Amino acid sequence: MNIWCVGRNYAEHAKELGNSVPEEPMIFLKAGSTIVPNQGRFALPKFSQDIHHECEVAYRFDAQLNLSEMTLALDLTARDVQTKLKNAGHPWTLAKSFKASCPIGPFVEAQFDVAFIFKVNGETRQMGQTHDMIHSTDKLKKYVLERFPVHPGDLLLTGTPKGVSRLAPGDRLEAEIPGILKAAWSIDP
Repeated sequence: MNIWCVGRNYAEHAKELGNSVPEEPMIFLKAGSTIVPNQGRFALPKFSQDIHHECEVAYRFDAQLNLSEMTLALDLTARDVQTKLKNAGHPWTLAKSFKASCPIGPFVEAQFDVAFIFKVNGETRQMGQTHDMIHSTDKLKKYVLERFPVHPGDLLLTGTPKGVSRLAPGDRLEAEIPGILKAAWSIDP
């Protein structure tokens, strides 16, 4: 399974990190083996001291390559490593596709105009709405399908709103689309 991720798809998130907003979708990959299932536990990697959460609406491609199911996912990012790699002009793979870097929630029928909330230890850290995305879900789907070898079962992560911040060992993570789905994960102490 491929995990097709979209960077800088919310203007306020790009701004909070001092990044420009791309004119076209900025796509990067996470390995399918990075997934942590709903209610799962995982450890933060030892090679980074600055793992950030990025809560995102994620869609799954079905057998006809339509986006028929959705969930919430975390695009965990080793921000210190990413900064070093970006400054050197290198790919971000180590910063984005490390072990357990993609916790995902339960899948439900896809909707394309939703609000979502992400909490760490009960404190709200991120709130987003898909209608605030720079590139719509439909545009992202078309862009990815035209350019990449997408397969049924692949995921499309649509970008994160502002509010990303550092995670710590022992944190309890919760993501919710009110009235539609709830997800939770725990970080090992």
